[in-house]
Amino acid sequence: MKALVYHGPGKRALEEKPKPAIQAPTDAIVKITKTTICGTDLHILKGDVPTVTDGRTLGHEGVGVIDQAGDAVGSFRPGDRVLISCITSCGRCANCKKGMYSHCENGGGWILGNTIDGTQAEYVRIPFADTSLYKIPEGVDEEALTMLSDILPTGFECGVRNGKVKPGDIVAIVGAGPIGLAVLATAQLYSPAEIIMIDLDDNRLDVSKKFGATKTINSSDGRAVENVMGLTNGKGVDVAVEAVGIPATFELCQKIVAAGGHIANIGVHGKPALLHLETLWSHNITLTTRLVDTETTPMLLKMVKSGKLQPKQFITHRFALNDVMKAYDTFMNAAKEKTLKVVLAA
Repeated sequence: MKALVYHGPGKRALEEKPKPAIQAPTDAIVKITKTTICGTDLHILKGDVPTVTDGRTLGHEGVGVIDQAGDAVGSFRPGDRVLISCITSCGRCANCKKGMYSHCENGGGWILGNTIDGTQAEYVRIPFADTSLYKIPEGVDEEALTMLSDILPTGFECGVRNGKVKPGDIVAIVGAGPIGLAVLATAQLYSPAEIIMIDLDDNRLDVSKKFGATKTINSSDGRAVENVMGLTNGKGVDVAVEAVGIPATFELCQKIVAAGGHIANIGVHGKPALLHLETLWSHNITLTTRLVDTETTPMLLKMVKSGKLQPKQFITHRFALNDVMKAYDTFMNAAKEKTLKVVLAA
């Protein structure tokens, strides 16, 4: 089968690999129909995720059809159309019983495209299939559902819920890429008064307005803090969401959060970032970090089915899996190509 393979920082190749096989009775083999590329994959290619080793098939998002099911899989049969969760869950350990699937104690968590081969391939092995896959409802667009593997639950859980967004809040989202836009889309479920999007890319800021942002700030002039304070009468924002994963954006969140506010970090940080306790120690803020657990996926799936969420609006480019190298180039040059999410058809 064809697969996109990581060979160390900056090195990737489309290669032939053996089709995965059942290794445990709880496994399923899924034939991928649609997959996508995540910002985390770019962090991997930068060398920010050392758990990803040479030879790994990348990717942790996608939809497909059950090709084989292990003897202990009870919820799925060959031919079933499924959504693949970016987080694998045994469903039985102490952490999984708390809904903290990202820290599964039995070999689950974020393993796809990380410690085991992922979804940017024609087939993928899914451990703990019963608790790591979701049946696709009839009539729901499979392409749109690729956005539910990761970015929508990540934006909602790590940004909106961790940030304690509530009606009337002023929210700032630093980073208008797919994750930041997922925060924007799901924050509106809680009726904040203002949502301010901050980014370097005017195209993404324009897209943010279409997604529901009330204000946008291009931070390339170095005046983002000044502009936020001007919009908030000098108080800052109730919720600051970091959706990039670099020191500068984390520090920006610290400078714009109001007293008693929340900083919700989502970004994957490959380098140390300063926490300014010399100014924040008395500021009554809450700082949260989180790897998505995807425990809200069933609820988000219902909202997509009902039309309350429109994940297809995230998709800007489409490629065949054979063109995955070009898809990566397009995704990596988002400003030039006006890219949000790309979809790969296997």
